[in-house]
Amino acid sequence: MTSPIDGNEPCPPARVNAASHRLASITLDQNSIRRSNPNVQHEREVAIYDILDANHFVVEGRDDGPYALNLGLVEDRLVMRIASEGGAEITNPVTYMLSLTPFRRIVKDYFMVCESYYQAIRTAPPSRIQAIDMGRRGLHDEGSRVLMERLKGKVEIDHDTARRLFTLICALHWKG
Repeated sequence: MTSPIDGNEPCPPARVNAASHRLASITLDQNSIRRSNPNVQHEREVAIYDILDANHFVVEGRDDGPYALNLGLVEDRLVMRIASEGGAEITNPVTYMLSLTPFRRIVKDYFMVCESYYQAIRTAPPSRIQAIDMGRRGLHDEGSRVLMERLKGKVEIDHDTARRLFTLICALHWKG
């Protein structure tokens, strides 16, 4: 089955208990957050809001969601701490560490295109803004595909959740 959005990405398989196969909360490791500009802060907040509004997140081998996710950076690795969220209690944590090396070029290009986009929206004609935005979306899609591949066998996510998590990875990666 394919996604009704673009026809290319497979839809997640139907789940008996789909309400538990989701993220209920997301926090960012405060030691990983670097000084950022208002655009990066806004992107971070919107991504978290959108993920919590609608997501598909299944920790392989577990059926104890919904989940709480903490994202952070340690050296050149993305740290994903995932736990069951049972009311006020967080239980059964698991941590995955992913190398950021496969994301390095994509994130660098994404930042350059985003900077061009933010500059263009001030003065450029709509056709130029649209062209830059198409490039930005292409890089975003590439980053989300890499994320889904890197999580294969660990965490199952849908395309929209991957896109928003890629936004958070970029926000953590921002050097200020």
